[in-house]
Amino acid sequence: MSDYDHRGGAQSSGVNHHHHHRNAISRETAIQALNTIIQLHFEKTLEKKRAVDLQKKQLWNLFHVFFLFLALIFAALSQSPRLQCRHCWIPIGLLSLSHLIFYVSVAQTLRCINGFKYQRRCHKLTLGLATERLRQLKIRLNNGVAVEEMGDELEIHYQEPPESYFGKFKRNWAVHFGFLILIYGFMVSSSVVILCF
Repeated sequence: MSDYDHRGGAQSSGVNHHHHHRNAISRETAIQALNTIIQLHFEKTLEKKRAVDLQKKQLWNLFHVFFLFLALIFAALSQSPRLQCRHCWIPIGLLSLSHLIFYVSVAQTLRCINGFKYQRRCHKLTLGLATERLRQLKIRLNNGVAVEEMGDELEIHYQEPPESYFGKFKRNWAVHFGFLILIYGFMVSSSVVILCF
């Protein structure tokens, strides 16, 4: 009888040990999966930040080249004795063409900046969610809750900002192109004043 009890006890101990080992694996797998998600979105956030910074640098370079070009036109108008009022169409046409080219370049660069900013925001939101889920997971595991009981709570879906987030992009576009129209109006009126008065 004692031999039977000894074997039964050994079998029970083996089952418990196997169950504990499986729980340990599930626990480590869940933590590792969340850590991988966190690391991925953290790296993506940094990558998009570098992309935004590069595009902003290109945007500033565009503005520098454009203002240098405008300064050269302004200087040429001020110092040319041959240009008269009837020649106004020359600088105005040149200014219109240059502003159009600059508009297209700025629009393309802003589109890239806003796209990278949106992606960065998505990765930051997903990173924040994954970090919070990992914190909750560790707390619940320490309280004795099994990983299997958490179910869908461990799933991390790609997060997107609310619709109101796009208002920031629209304001950015409005500021840039409002400034561009202001510069265009100033340069055209200055050309007319210099040549006709």
